[in-house]
Amino acid sequence: MSSARDLDIDHVAKLARLALTPEEKAKFSQQLGEVLSHIEQLGKVDVSGIEPTAHAFPVVNVWADDVARPGLPVEAALQNAPAQRHHMIAVPKVVE
Repeated sequence: MSSARDLDIDHVAKLARLALTPEEKAKFSQQLGEVLSHIEQLGKVDVSGIEPTAHAFPVVNVWADDVARPGLPVEAALQNAPAQRHHMIAVPKVVE
C-alpha cells in the first residue's frame, strides 16, 4: 500500500476539486497515509471461512404491507401549482 510520501496529494485534491494550502496538504497527506495503512492491516485479515454478507443480521421483509389508500383530491394537489389546465399542472414546453 502507499505510504504518505508516495501519495500525490495534489492529484487527490484536484480530483476532489479542493484548493489546499501547503499546511493542509501536509496534514491531509499524513491523515490519508494513516487511513491507507489501516486498510492495509485489514487486508491481512484471513476471511477465507467468512461468507460475504450485506448485513450483519438477517434482514427479512423490511417493507410495510402495500395497502391502497385514497390520494389527494385534485383541488388540494393543484392548490400551489403556478398554472393549471384541465385539472393538470401546466408547465412550459421544453421540446419542440
